[in-house]
Amino acid sequence: MHRHFLHEAILGECLLWNPQQSAWWWTDIEASAVYRLRKNDVMPTRYLTPDRVGSFAHGRSGKLLLGSVNSLTSMQIDNGAMLFSDLCQVEADQNRTRINDGRTDRRGFFVFGTFDQDSPKQAIGSFYQFSMQHGLRRLALPKVAIPNSICFSLDGKTMYFADTLAGVIQRCDYDAESAMVSNVRFFAKPSHPQASPDGSVIDRNGCLWNAQWGAARVVQYSPDGIEMRVIEVPVKNPTCPAFGGAKLDQLMVTSSRKDMSEEELFKMPDAGSLFCITLEDALGVPEVLFDDEISD
Repeated sequence: MHRHFLHEAILGECLLWNPQQSAWWWTDIEASAVYRLRKNDVMPTRYLTPDRVGSFAHGRSGKLLLGSVNSLTSMQIDNGAMLFSDLCQVEADQNRTRINDGRTDRRGFFVFGTFDQDSPKQAIGSFYQFSMQHGLRRLALPKVAIPNSICFSLDGKTMYFADTLAGVIQRCDYDAESAMVSNVRFFAKPSHPQASPDGSVIDRNGCLWNAQWGAARVVQYSPDGIEMRVIEVPVKNPTCPAFGGAKLDQLMVTSSRKDMSEEELFKMPDAGSLFCITLEDALGVPEVLFDDEISD
């Protein structure tokens, strides 16, 4: 059973469940805003940001870490007021790229990729890790055009990622403390001819769930990369799946209105909405908070 929350995001992404607040959070990249939706809210609360936010993370301090166009920024909400503080620049000398997909690893460090904003898109983006302990460190992974699907195995030793343009999800060995990656290898390729891998998340059994842009579906893959389950959504471009709810038995999915014709938008008026599927099992794994509390 699908429920949807009408939102009309231009490019909804980076969906996260915050159990401390009992709230869903996500970004509409093109609207330069992040949103919060609590259980009894009729409409989400919108927080305008200084620039487009490709991804973000909740911090242990209660602040948000925003991956803006070419910087990582701390955002604090204080009695309705928003306070922003730049933490570091990211490819500030490269006007073609912006931060795209990102997620905290199991240690609490933020891992993200940069995206080619121009067309035709080229593989000029990189993957990075950011922590308060070590600063910004580039991961030794192949260059990408559209980084997506960043998530981590339950033990934190495997990183999953994709270049959406290449159409393949990959994985590699990953060490958080040293920011070392190795043994890059194939994980899965969507079976649908129109599907491109977008956001991904890992469930409590180590399975990967992937939103497939262009194919109106979310696919569950086994830890070995075998397609297990397909959940269809009534919009062309789902973007990011996440588990949440009090029992972690809800699968929520963001979507986009981009790259759709007027005819497609007419046929799919819910494009840009959030979709909620209640699962038979509590498959969610709590997101790790960004480690932003540094002791002296």
